[in-house]
Amino acid sequence: MSTPAPKSNRSQARSAARLAAVQALYQHHMEATALARLLDEFHQHRLGAEIEDDQYAEAEVAFFDDLVRGAIARQDEIDALLTARLAEGWSLARLDRTMLQILRAGAYELLARPDVPVGTAISEYVDVAHAFFEAREAKFVNGVLDGVAKAVR
Repeated sequence: MSTPAPKSNRSQARSAARLAAVQALYQHHMEATALARLLDEFHQHRLGAEIEDDQYAEAEVAFFDDLVRGAIARQDEIDALLTARLAEGWSLARLDRTMLQILRAGAYELLARPDVPVGTAISEYVDVAHAFFEAREAKFVNGVLDGVAKAVR
């Protein structure tokens, strides 16, 4: 039985950026925080910061910014891609708000970041889903993003 290779610093920084992007998209969705203010808040207070004794990993800031800006700018296009992959009778409005932001960030990355391999992007957002949800929801993320990848790559 082999153990997985440890993530490189860049890989860890991108993983941290993905998680932070989902959190930023959630805040934007819930509070309609202006994009510039949202990015500044995360740059100043969240990325690599210590909050309530929890040390947040250093995130790749440019990657974080691209995920957040891109997912917001292309939200209508992304939402259409996601809606097309939901089961009949389901809509984005029925999804948990955190789940929706995970799917939006993942779909954006698949759509606009050809430098990131499909398997890496999907796996990373499944990992993000595990931070918030049980295995069933993580499988849902895997299925939806796999469908998005097949449509856009």
